[in-house]
Amino acid sequence: MTTHPFAPLDSFIEYPDDEMLQRALTFRDELRRRRTVRHFSDRPVNRSVIEACIEASASAPSGANRQPWYFSVVNSPETKKRIRVAAEEEEETFYKERAPQDWLDALAPLGTDESKPFLEVAPYLIVIFAQLHGVDDEGNKFKHYYVNESVGIATGMLIAALHGAGLATLTHTPAPMRFLNDILGRPSWERPYLILVAGHPADDAVVPVIDKKPLAEVADFIE
Repeated sequence: MTTHPFAPLDSFIEYPDDEMLQRALTFRDELRRRRTVRHFSDRPVNRSVIEACIEASASAPSGANRQPWYFSVVNSPETKKRIRVAAEEEEETFYKERAPQDWLDALAPLGTDESKPFLEVAPYLIVIFAQLHGVDDEGNKFKHYYVNESVGIATGMLIAALHGAGLATLTHTPAPMRFLNDILGRPSWERPYLILVAGHPADDAVVPVIDKKPLAEVADFIE
């Protein structure tokens, strides 16, 4: 078993109570502005912005610090087209054959269907893979722990980072997604988690009018 050295926690910053509250409120209000966008502009995005956001995401906590994620960042028009074609094939089957009626009824108010033009229009597709195990330099497998939880946390941090940088995002999960391994050359022991579409919203972008549950419906405090 590998043991790790320990060092003083010198990166932590504590704030006065009033500043702490203000920072919490500011961050809350910033994230409340976030909306999932389906209408993207083809305006280019500086790659360094995407890199910085992924570096922020990759600082997420993970089971035993195994960091079981991989990000395939797609900017190539040819590769984006291949992903769109494959995704729309799966989505057409989903909408016409696999989806239960209650799921279709739930999606209907959002106006979604098998057409996914944003997969080609947006400048970046970030395909997030969950690594079911690790492989060391000698080719030996080692176990990853809490894979879904760890990758989910990292994905949430990535969405927040991209939003904070001024970009719009969309989470897309065609099912099944194994075609992504083939297109992007990823090994079989990596499972596609989702496609995160990132870019500027189109000038005429619209979003559905929805509500989020208030605090009283999502949390209670036991004191």
